[in-house]
Amino acid sequence: MLTRRHLSYAGIAGAAAFIVGRLARPGASIAAESKTYEVTHSDEEWRKLLSPEAYEVLRHEGTERPFTSPLLKEHRAGTFACAGCNLPLYSSKTKFESGTGWPSFWAPLEHAVDETQDHSFGMTRTAVSCHRCGGHLGHVFDDGPKPTGLRYCMNGVAMKFEPAPGGSS
Repeated sequence: MLTRRHLSYAGIAGAAAFIVGRLARPGASIAAESKTYEVTHSDEEWRKLLSPEAYEVLRHEGTERPFTSPLLKEHRAGTFACAGCNLPLYSSKTKFESGTGWPSFWAPLEHAVDETQDHSFGMTRTAVSCHRCGGHLGHVFDDGPKPTGLRYCMNGVAMKFEPAPGGSS
């Protein structure tokens, strides 16, 4: 039997689902959307330049499935660069095995990334984006190793690896 209490609970649950859905919508988290970047393209140009997966992550703040990136097992000496604009982001010297399923680093290269507050999914996190093109890379957390104590948890599809001359670590 449907009671007023059931209708009230259903209304509250529906309102909560609506609010969470609005908070979690793609593009809602990075506040720096009005920033002018050195590398810019129209949405149509980004679609042509990037793979569908990289487009979803870099331009719409998507997240790749954990443990799917080939960069997770990349251990050669070199640099991890933005898949959207080739800006060097992370040195292989700062990469570590976090066990999370995404490539992780304890520090970015100088002037490589921007950090903004991300309020999606009803929580507050720090989003990381490319300083040159604004592409979403991942998030940074404070549970990483020394010396910084930070874990830059990056989507591998948002980056590409450029081996150092000689290519081994």
